[in-house]
Amino acid sequence: MALEPRDFPQMWQKPSSEEVLSTLQLLELKPPIWGHKRRLSEIAQDQEATAYFRREVATYLSSIVKSSLAWIEDDDEKDAVWSEASRRLSERCGRAAMGEITRRWPFREDDLSPTFELIIREPPLVGDSVGLKTWGSSYVLAQYLPRLGPTSLFRLFDESLGEPRPTVLELGSGTGLLGLAAAALWKVPVILSDLPEIMSNLHHNVEVNRDVIQALGGSLDSGALTWGGSSEDEVDQELFAKPNQFKVVLAADVLYDDVQPGLLASAFSDHLSHHDDSRAVVMVPLRDETAKRLRDSFTAIMAAQNLPLTCIEEGILTGEDDWGEQDEEDTVECWWGIFARVQPAGATA
Repeated sequence: MALEPRDFPQMWQKPSSEEVLSTLQLLELKPPIWGHKRRLSEIAQDQEATAYFRREVATYLSSIVKSSLAWIEDDDEKDAVWSEASRRLSERCGRAAMGEITRRWPFREDDLSPTFELIIREPPLVGDSVGLKTWGSSYVLAQYLPRLGPTSLFRLFDESLGEPRPTVLELGSGTGLLGLAAAALWKVPVILSDLPEIMSNLHHNVEVNRDVIQALGGSLDSGALTWGGSSEDEVDQELFAKPNQFKVVLAADVLYDDVQPGLLASAFSDHLSHHDDSRAVVMVPLRDETAKRLRDSFTAIMAAQNLPLTCIEEGILTGEDDWGEQDEEDTVECWWGIFARVQPAGATA
């Protein structure tokens, strides 16, 4: 039976720590598996259905945090109660403070791809850990991958040409949606990578989806890869010690400050194969003028490297952002570009 506010053990009643902890555990906002289109504000609303209940719970939790719990003699028990109440409060304070959420990301069958879904966990956001968020542009590019395989990347995926399908690297994988989708849709081995502090959740999402990916013909690996890093703590030496080993390298929504364009361009230069057919595939959501400037800076740096990487094909796709906590839908244009080690048409040596 559902717990009602009138059933909460009140502090004036001097309940035992066991009673309070039991109630607090019942008030935990569990991370159900939500559909990918559920906005974060809707998820929070559904987790506690009525304004009255939310208000009563918040008042109750605050009363615990403010209480001295003087009747509880054991200091460890007091700390346990305060900590649990604080966690329950944080779960109710929006995406930046709420507990983890898990969402389903569906892929529908058509002429180029099967029907399947990926299960992606997003932990609580801490500081500037943008890699713990599943960005909408990753889903946009993931859905577009089946179109790129037989067209822009056909020489890499047409096995009639006598070459095996390539191993794909994703840079800045975050929660892993794009790389996981690439393994399933292209039926290839994919290595997902990100900063060391992101890897625990990324490893989790890889394992949760491994059986689905393998059933569709793909395979997965993952490891730490800090752009510009070299130590064993920063770079998985087993996976990435050898330079320029990947014929396809992906990245989506990884430009967010002035340092990133140069670091990302260097990462592509370090890991993209020198083979003529090798391709870098990049997506940048054009949320504002800063994003456009970073995109332009990135393409310029790519073209100015010792072995230039030139944008040979580009386009715009429309997607949705759900970073905000408001109810309105945020539609964003997402630029995609394909880079190769060739000069643009009309250029002279």
